Amino acid sequence: MKESYAFKNSRSAALVLGANDRNLGYLELLLATELFVKGTIVSASDPSFSISTFFSSLEKLAEQRGELSEAEIFMEFQAVGSMGGLVKTDEGLGIAVSGKTVWPKSPIQENYIKALRSSQVVLASGPAGTGKTFLAVAHALSMVLSGKKNKIVLTRPALESGESLGFLPGDLSQKLNPYLKPLYDAMEYLIPPSQIKRMEEGGIIEISPLAYMRGRSINHSVVILDEAQNATKGQMKMFLTRLGEDSQAVITGDPSQIDLPHPAGSGLLEALHVLKNVNGVEILNFSAEDTVRSRIVRDIIKAYGKVNSD
Repeated sequence: MKESYAFKNSRSAALVLGANDRNLGYLELLLATELFVKGTIVSASDPSFSISTFFSSLEKLAEQRGELSEAEIFMEFQAVGSMGGLVKTDEGLGIAVSGKTVWPKSPIQENYIKALRSSQVVLASGPAGTGKTFLAVAHALSMVLSGKKNKIVLTRPALESGESLGFLPGDLSQKLNPYLKPLYDAMEYLIPPSQIKRMEEGGIIEISPLAYMRGRSINHSVVILDEAQNATKGQMKMFLTRLGEDSQAVITGDPSQIDLPHPAGSGLLEALHVLKNVNGVEILNFSAEDTVRSRIVRDIIKAYGKVNSD
């Protein structure tokens, strides 16, 4: 059965669909249906769900931000998800965050959310754009805002283009902030920046370089280690042994993006092997097929995967 959505005007349609409808193909990829555009009306020939809520949300976002990029469309897709029936999934798997519900977009994302709810340590390994970080942040915010945890601790190895934290301006928080931008991008799609600032000032959100976590015991918290592929074996073991009473660790990383001088020394690679049979630890392995951030990102990941396997 054909379903259509009418934009308010041609300007709104252009902001969402992009110049010369360049976002149309990506929208078809996300929605898994063929779309047709005539004037200010976009139609799906035989959708298995209602598309109206999603396009209405995109139109409102475009009114605020101007022409939408694929990344912005993807983040909005993650944020509103099945609220408009975009994805048929287990209704109990939504992550509630400040009036929004984040839904899984694939079977492995469903398994990821189940693991986040049941396991003390969750390792999510795989390429960019698969929702590993977004869902980890949504889960952490949900836990804190519902009172189930007291704090979110964000950390990652400070390894980027050979530049050390000591050469960056500002205090420790300001030095590390650029490294944690993906985590903050996810948070800002779910709660207002002003609320994030208040949570930081109240100690509910804490950021810490991975190397600074030695000797700590972290209690009643969700600890997210991002870009874990760049943690050394020693750092990974140190991190995992910081977990105190009622704390959970979520570790995300991409084994194909190791920046360490000796890639074989990656703590993520070792953890994926050593912890696979440990009770209370859940490992999720995402693939290029799970990438929905961008058409080009999926194709790039597949291309590099083919080269590396040759």
